[in-house]
Amino acid sequence: QVQLVESGGGLVQAGGSLRLSCAASGRTFSRYAMGWFRQAPGKGREFVAAISWSGGFTPYADSVRGRFIISRDNAKNTVYLQMNSLKPEDTAVYLCAAAAGETSYYVAREAVEYDYWGQGTQVTVSS
Repeated sequence: QVQLVESGGGLVQAGGSLRLSCAASGRTFSRYAMGWFRQAPGKGREFVAAISWSGGFTPYADSVRGRFIISRDNAKNTVYLQMNSLKPEDTAVYLCAAAAGETSYYVAREAVEYDYWGQGTQVTVSS
């Protein structure tokens, strides 16, 4: 089992920044690919970014590429999402997830590929 707890959400004005954290406990964190998803009211769960074991592979959704940065610190069992130049359309609950993978370069872009999920943290961007 892997337990995930997100933090760092809040209310920010458009153009501002937030840094989300996801702390993991349980099985070996460094052997899991990690991802961030978001879900706005009335919408489905949307892929935001993912990161491989080693941190060397980091795909992003087109809507956030160039503004968001995903990173991980395996020594601290934590994955981060730095969000810059925030827009009102970024408003959503942000969830982190863990996916067991067999290789250090494995990443997952689909929610069904993930094995464990956090409860989420609310991000609200005002215009």
